[in-house]
Amino acid sequence: MLKIIPLGGLGEIGLNMMVLECEETIIVIDAGLMFPEDYMLGVDYVIPDMSYLLQNKARVKGVILSHAHEDHIGSLPYLLREMQVPVYGTAFTLGMIGNKLEEHGLTAATRLHMIRPGDNLCIGPFSFEFIRVHHSVVDGVGMVIDTPCGRVVHTGDFKISDSTIAGLETDMEAFARCGQKEVLVLLSDSTNVEREGRTPSDEGVRKSLEQIIVNSPGRVIVALFASNVSRIQQVVNILKAGKQKVLFNGRSIELSVRIARHLNLLQIPEDMEIFLEDLDAYPEEDVVILTTGSQGEPMSALARMSAGIHKQIKIKQGDTVILSSKFIPGNEKAIAKIINNLFRKGANVIYEKISDIHVSGHAFRDELKMMIRTVGPKYFIPIHGEYRHLYHHAQLAEECGICRERVLLAEDGDVVVFEEAGGRISGRISTSRVLVDGKGIGDVGRLVLKERRLLSEEGMVAVTMAIDEDTGFILYGPEIVSKGFVFETETGHIIEDAKCVVLEIVDDSVDLPHPAEIIRRRLPGALREYFSFTIKRRPVILPFILEL
Repeated sequence: MLKIIPLGGLGEIGLNMMVLECEETIIVIDAGLMFPEDYMLGVDYVIPDMSYLLQNKARVKGVILSHAHEDHIGSLPYLLREMQVPVYGTAFTLGMIGNKLEEHGLTAATRLHMIRPGDNLCIGPFSFEFIRVHHSVVDGVGMVIDTPCGRVVHTGDFKISDSTIAGLETDMEAFARCGQKEVLVLLSDSTNVEREGRTPSDEGVRKSLEQIIVNSPGRVIVALFASNVSRIQQVVNILKAGKQKVLFNGRSIELSVRIARHLNLLQIPEDMEIFLEDLDAYPEEDVVILTTGSQGEPMSALARMSAGIHKQIKIKQGDTVILSSKFIPGNEKAIAKIINNLFRKGANVIYEKISDIHVSGHAFRDELKMMIRTVGPKYFIPIHGEYRHLYHHAQLAEECGICRERVLLAEDGDVVVFEEAGGRISGRISTSRVLVDGKGIGDVGRLVLKERRLLSEEGMVAVTMAIDEDTGFILYGPEIVSKGFVFETETGHIIEDAKCVVLEIVDDSVDLPHPAEIIRRRLPGALREYFSFTIKRRPVILPFILEL
């Protein structure tokens, strides 16, 4: 029996983690995170629930990473905290992982193994062959997995359009070869299934960027994903022709560039790159700054520039700022804030909605059809996407000739089983999203989020007083302080009237046993009812009753 269990990535964008289980061996494909949704107040990011892996720790024999994006590698340190298992990835992916492991103090305890397209790897009953795929990060791979139950093909994130870096195109010949032997099931990226046609060529982006950079009168600042090495190479090639200099600013892009250059995935002439301390030595029109922050990240270099708090780089009248990336859903407000601030400072801002300066790294419908027809699987499982993406991709597979009974529309936690009788979804395991807030992992749940939402929407009122433990008479207070509720100097009568409500509760409780406990219990409800009646708000009430 072969089991395929998605722990994340089937029902959302991001959080990708897939379990393959056969005999006594478990393999994990990818270990990603996702960024918090609007209602997750204060949360830094979200990782998959790894309880199933922890319950079966002894059988987990390895983690294989398809590429270096955060939604595929970001939760790996949290898995490696709990179990020491070998990690397999391409050179660039391992380079990006190495920095994460160092930050988490896991470098010495982790065994990293490099793989290349065309390599074969055997782990227990699983045999892997890795296939080069083209994506918006270099060194990505799909994989062919031979199991005792049949052949599994996992595309990873991919597109089929030509790469601007020679040798990094999706290797469709290899996918075709693997399809010559019967393929049991294809797991294919669903992210862009709603987009008709084919992914536009990177060459169109290069021409747009070149036109903007050449025709900009002043300094040019390009913000992009740090891991988008091919886009970085495009900009560098444009600058070569104009004999301009390039400056990389931002921790993540500096790391990405360093790793890519070391691996010869990025070619930058030694005399082209300059550093912050050299910036003032060159005319502004001779320098292009490549930086991070295209998604509105609060402490990114671009965010600090837009807010005027970057120590070395100040936005000036006549600057041109290019946001060469897609607006990821959920980040629109943060990105809009940065764009507005840049315009206020006199910059000309160019972004995806007004110019062709970005192309997706995920296959459109025609490319997805090509993958299905090339591989020719018996069964099909759409992966990587929200439910609507999975649904449309399932329909697309039926259009390509796979019968409905063999299209398995699974979600996070579904157990997909393959055995002699065929493939089916057979039960579920418990899975959820684990919230990471600072150093806390999983200690922020629904109740905490509900409290944060109430605090953000309604504010808080704290009532402090001391009473005699024998008589119940008030020795101090009541003192009422509000935060995020009312502006006390403007509506002081509301607070004063609230004290009357507190005193009434004390009077009603003074002759009863354990008056302090009764006051603590009655006070929140009475004050919420009073505030709701007088001002139509229901703040969080915190009673602090001291017995002396």
